[in-house]
Amino acid sequence: MRLGLTIGYSGATMALDMPLIEEADRLGFHSVWSAEAYGSDAVTPLAWIAARTKRIHVASGIMQMPARTPAMTAMTATTLDQLSGGRFLLGLGVSGPQVVEGWHGQPYGKPLVKTREYIEIVRKIWARERPVEHQGEHYQIPYGGPGATGLGKPLKSILHGRRIPIYVAAIGPKSVEQAAEIADGWLPIWYSPHRARVFAPALDAGFARAGGGKSLATFDIAASVNVVMGPDVQKCLGYVKPGLALYIGGMGARGKNFYNDLACRYGFEEAAKKIQNLYLAGKKDEAAAAVPDELADEVSLVGSPERIRDRLQAWRESGVTTVVLGTRQVDALRVLAAAAA
Repeated sequence: MRLGLTIGYSGATMALDMPLIEEADRLGFHSVWSAEAYGSDAVTPLAWIAARTKRIHVASGIMQMPARTPAMTAMTATTLDQLSGGRFLLGLGVSGPQVVEGWHGQPYGKPLVKTREYIEIVRKIWARERPVEHQGEHYQIPYGGPGATGLGKPLKSILHGRRIPIYVAAIGPKSVEQAAEIADGWLPIWYSPHRARVFAPALDAGFARAGGGKSLATFDIAASVNVVMGPDVQKCLGYVKPGLALYIGGMGARGKNFYNDLACRYGFEEAAKKIQNLYLAGKKDEAAAAVPDELADEVSLVGSPERIRDRLQAWRESGVTTVVLGTRQVDALRVLAAAAA
């Protein structure tokens, strides 16, 4: 099992904990993952990190598809991959309707169709077999719709790149199935290794659709997990719960919250409803307090070094191949590097 490190996205100011990242590189971590929401972007930090590290892969977790055309993503990915010596991994996601329409000013559309078209175009660009053409529901290359000059023509990338591994962030059954079918890896958030059965049917269906013997043996599940090391488990869980409350309660609208749906699929329907009601009423502290200890503990690694080492085994046994750690504790990196060796 490989280890990754997530740096997330910025708050009001942008900063990188380079000593932590450099230690992960020294310890032999597989990858470091950036993110973007509606503040810092995912790519610029990775370029900075790649220039100051030696071995660790730099990965986007995620680049928002509505923020860039498929061609721009293919160009950016290949540029960063070549400048880093082949260390880039491309994580993609649609994001949610509030960000897509409220921040990027793009129609949310049909996320499954959009994802499939997007990846198909990116891979056509990388393949360089012929000038790129695509006429789909979401993307038309060359563009010939309203406002077109009629001068557009199919082009082939000047830059010769490789087929970079593509990871897709997905939660719902249909999106997880499609990720298993068309991507090289899957980025689950709030993954519980104790409830892997929730995702198994979708993964199996996706592998079957892909054919060619595709299976977990050839597919990377890169699951993110918050890590808080300390002697008091309850206190450690207190650092995890506000993030869960934000996603389950406020990351999306009532009736359109993928993370709330996931909590329900995990079996926490009553708690998910309560968390959302409290969060949307502005009672964020009460929403965090309403997150069940069981749920917070399952999706994180908290407690003493010994407890964290013991609980890591569940992630290994569930089929996760890359555990992406969310922590700012250098000692936790060292404990988990030793445990995963």
